[in-house]
Amino acid sequence: MNNRLYGNLIFELSQEGRSGYSLPKNRFGSYEIPASMRRKEDAALPECDEMTVVRHYTNLSANNFGVDNGFYPLGSCTMKYNPKINEEVAALPQFAGLHPLQPAETVHGAEEVCKQLCKSLCELTGLYAFTLKPFAGAHGELTGLMVIKKYHESRGDEARRLVIVPDSAHGTNPASAAVCGLDIVEVKSLSDGTVDVEALKELLARHGSEIAAMMMTNPNTLGLFEKQIPEIEKLVHAAGGLMYYDGANLNPMLGAARPGDMGFDVMHINLHKTFSTPHGGGGPGAGPVGVRKGLEPFFPEVSPYHGNFAVAMRALAYILSLGRENIKLVGPLATLNANYIKESLKDVYELPIDGLCKHEFVFDGLKDKSTGVTTMDVAKRLLDYGYHAPTIYFPLLFHESLMIEPTENESKETIDGFIDVMRKIAEEAKTNPDEVKSAPHLTPIGRVDDVLAAKHPIVTYKQLQNDTN
Repeated sequence: MNNRLYGNLIFELSQEGRSGYSLPKNRFGSYEIPASMRRKEDAALPECDEMTVVRHYTNLSANNFGVDNGFYPLGSCTMKYNPKINEEVAALPQFAGLHPLQPAETVHGAEEVCKQLCKSLCELTGLYAFTLKPFAGAHGELTGLMVIKKYHESRGDEARRLVIVPDSAHGTNPASAAVCGLDIVEVKSLSDGTVDVEALKELLARHGSEIAAMMMTNPNTLGLFEKQIPEIEKLVHAAGGLMYYDGANLNPMLGAARPGDMGFDVMHINLHKTFSTPHGGGGPGAGPVGVRKGLEPFFPEVSPYHGNFAVAMRALAYILSLGRENIKLVGPLATLNANYIKESLKDVYELPIDGLCKHEFVFDGLKDKSTGVTTMDVAKRLLDYGYHAPTIYFPLLFHESLMIEPTENESKETIDGFIDVMRKIAEEAKTNPDEVKSAPHLTPIGRVDDVLAAKHPIVTYKQLQNDTN
């Protein structure tokens, strides 16, 4: 392949005076643009012919990896397959062509989509009402905490400013609470990875009258089901707090259990995870928030529209495609796939907490630590074999965390192929550790200096030119 077209920036392919377009003859006359709105100099845009541009971006697209390319076992993110019917529905001109400021009488179809989706989410979670306004999971967390804060204030109980967060929680939990003007108190986990109920009792004894809520992710970040939720729920409610369900890991719960039935008062759903919208690269997302009956009057206005409507369209298409019976298979199949991988690899990768997991699990690096091969090395080597790496170094409970989530979509053949490669890398770590430590070898870019990239990122072509000179 011509590296000049494949490995260079579009600016480096620029040739002065070259053009890839032509404009029609001006039929509208000339209009003077005010000097205050005009550039002082021409925009520094690349000058390329059409064929060069097409080849450049087509070749770049080959570097992208998504679930349509191959196995994407990214833990805690549920990067499941997005059925193509979802894209067809979301692209229907009757919906895609809508403007958010259209008169209400012209968007009855879109309103029905929102209504049906909220109804479906209520049935799947056991909650009473949902709002689709939040644009992302963290935005949903903030919205849910705003509901909780407003609820306590409505009762004149403004001293409740503390949110209990387990030490295994997603980092967005304490961040969302802080943005909401609330404070965090951490509760420790037991050696089995679940919440320490005795430690929780001590927290409630000290801060009971100050507790606004407890945030829980279930299954938790280790992929473990929190078996003590009935007792935890009673303790928190008895202290006057509310229970918040972080729905980031809702996928294995579909068809198995409902947060509302467990006693949770408020929750958000990462619609883009559990209901199959592709969300690589930071978007798109949606974070609908559900509440038990009596809390719906406290929904805040966090956006003027129904959130990310295209994501809602895809989610409803996914739910309707599966139907009431088949959606019950999602959770059990996700759990089966995760446990199959875990049991097949735990003899060569260290499993710090044994036992049944749900949709995901966490290894603590290779079992044989004498090789010096780290979790980072394993992740980089996986790229050579055509797999997206799992989540690494999260959660922070273990030094060499390797977090794997296969989702329910993958076939046994695909999973067996991944298991074989993981075992092969474990063997390479013993027989040829330098090959693993220097991976990847087959990607367009080798191993970068992560620290340098984080501290001194090159974000513009002009900066790149200056650094090169």
